Amino acid sequence: MMSNMQNEVERITPYDGQEGKAGQVRRMFDSIAPAYDFMNRAMTLGIDKWWRRQAVKAVGRHLPHARILDVATGTGDFAIKLHDALAPVGVAGIDLSEGMLAVARGKAGDRRITFEQGDCLALPYDDACFDVVTVAFGVRNFEHMEQGYRQMHRVLRSGGMLCVLELSTPQNRVLRWFYDLYTLHLIPAVGSLIAHDRSAYRYLPLSIAAVPQGRDMLALMERAGFDRCQVRRFTLGTCSLYTAVKP
Repeated sequence: MMSNMQNEVERITPYDGQEGKAGQVRRMFDSIAPAYDFMNRAMTLGIDKWWRRQAVKAVGRHLPHARILDVATGTGDFAIKLHDALAPVGVAGIDLSEGMLAVARGKAGDRRITFEQGDCLALPYDDACFDVVTVAFGVRNFEHMEQGYRQMHRVLRSGGMLCVLELSTPQNRVLRWFYDLYTLHLIPAVGSLIAHDRSAYRYLPLSIAAVPQGRDMLALMERAGFDRCQVRRFTLGTCSLYTAVKP
């Protein structure tokens, strides 16, 4: 079951065409980068800030957390929160989209955060060089999820922590009906008006519905080599926090 779900999310792309998922995702985020933060706040009614705070607390309970890598860092919201709350030696952020990274660099100012354009499936870092690796709302955009997890496992030191924050779907049927109405119809319409890219905000709910969730996501982490894999669900099941440790 998990393998089929994994394959499904890897097949979902923002646009039609011959270009692979990674190229389409890069192009999509370059397109919506100027409106991305506004749309995040609007789509989640600002609750995404609380979700990130819960993830930061989870990372803060893990010691050490001196060197942190934020994968699929986007406009840098999570990397900046980790830096400000935990005062690590340094934070690195990597993302496919240079457009998103340009926004991140502007927001970060003189903080000790380095932002780098690169492929999350071939991380340009040495083995075992980070204490913590995080991903906020990004794993469903990976072209190959297990490869992404294996790369994050590789760059973590033994005993290091993986923290993944990802959108998910409510299990309650009544809530799911309203959730689908909101995500499948309202969000693409607003995305078309604000970000001028309806396809990008049609891709969003489809990728959330298709991404492995709960036990399926934990099984994927375990297959990549992680241990002590756990999940917490927030806000009626619309967001999930996954944590794991490299043995």
